[in-house]
Amino acid sequence: MTADAGAVPTGPSVTDLVIRARNGERQAWDALVERYAPLVWSICRRYRLSAADADDAGQAVWLRLVDQLANIRDPAALAGWLATTTGRECARLLRAAHKAQPWGSMMDATTIPGGQTTTIEDELLRAERHAVLREAFTHLPPRCQQLLALLIEDPPVPYAEISARLGIPVGSIGPCRGRCLDKLRRHPAIAALINAEDPDSDTDTHVQEVARDPSTTM
Repeated sequence: MTADAGAVPTGPSVTDLVIRARNGERQAWDALVERYAPLVWSICRRYRLSAADADDAGQAVWLRLVDQLANIRDPAALAGWLATTTGRECARLLRAAHKAQPWGSMMDATTIPGGQTTTIEDELLRAERHAVLREAFTHLPPRCQQLLALLIEDPPVPYAEISARLGIPVGSIGPCRGRCLDKLRRHPAIAALINAEDPDSDTDTHVQEVARDPSTTM
């Protein structure tokens, strides 16, 4: 992510990509795969699949998505669907391998140590939050995208510089930031995530996590 506020891209939303892919647009399907392949692959790594098994799991997940694309009611939650489906497919492969190997030679999803299971669950939840926030961010007005991008730069950008770049008074930056975050929280996907988890969750922290991830669209 650069410090140039004018360089903040929006890109197609996952909802737009899903709708276009449903209509048979190959470019939209390829964009979905490119966007979420790292999530699928990271979950396969968490389950410690071999490269061949990870490829098989990924192929099975994408084939399942092809079958279910028309039935996904909330495209903004696609990351969660992919995370859950990938986890199940990885567990299935581990169980199959476990049956084919001598007793105790392999771990399946039921024998993964508690700490590792927690790590996998945390990874899935983080991936879903990341995708939801990224989706909501693309629906913000460009001015809000630019302001939030500058406010979470590391090292911090001085308010005077933000004021000069965006043409807003220094005293208005805080109120504008608050209004932009309110808009972010009101996005249906964010609101559903907050209601499902902790109503006091820190949207600012999630914004920072996404912005500092090189795979983000911000």
